Amino acid sequence: MIIRDRRLRWPIPAGLEAQIRNQAVRDVSRRGKYLLVHLESGSLIVHLGMSGSLRLVAGSAPPKPHDHWDLILDSGRALRFHDPRRFGSLHWTEGDPNAHPLLKKLAPEPLSAQFNGDYLFRVTRKRAVAIKQLIMNSQLVVGVGNIYASEALFRAGISPRRASRRITKAEAEKLARAIKAVLKDAIKIGGTTLRNYVNAEGAPGYFAQKLFVYERAGERCRACKAIVRQFTQGARSTYWCAACQR
Repeated sequence: MIIRDRRLRWPIPAGLEAQIRNQAVRDVSRRGKYLLVHLESGSLIVHLGMSGSLRLVAGSAPPKPHDHWDLILDSGRALRFHDPRRFGSLHWTEGDPNAHPLLKKLAPEPLSAQFNGDYLFRVTRKRAVAIKQLIMNSQLVVGVGNIYASEALFRAGISPRRASRRITKAEAEKLARAIKAVLKDAIKIGGTTLRNYVNAEGAPGYFAQKLFVYERAGERCRACKAIVRQFTQGARSTYWCAACQR
């Protein structure tokens, strides 16, 4: 492993290069927004932050600015981490990665069987927080970011301002299905995030072309032609159609 800059969101541990040298990669998995590279004696935990990316490159390829580390492979290629904003991170654990402090409190995955209408209805009881903020809480469900929360609530016809405890059982079922559908649609078409996002092949995400409300303030709703509105909620921009969402 080659580490060029340890100054990410958290400093990369000293001596990590020697600790993982000559170890085989046994598996690769994901938990929430964390990528897990399972080696013989432990696991690397990688977070891409807001602008990070991982690409396979020739090991001899000269690093570009913001190429912070390489995982060198026997093939002669390298898994290279690029992050202009340095919000990403790299961690090492020799124990169960799911017990790591960054992962142990994570909630069910939204595309898993554990996340469904019954679960969502149960966690909304007695909670006064707005429903949009609840579904973005990674201790209740992981992986529902600001864009997908706005889009799922539109599909479910639920106002992002609605108190979570006022969501009915039927609405919880509808919202759980909408969250799964929005995420599946985004995966199929390439995802969406920051405007300068590109995938592993260097192509942009295209889900933004299909958005119903996000970043469409002042435009006509695609469903009813009312004006899409915007307001700040939890320090994030929220977009919604007051006619379609109640």
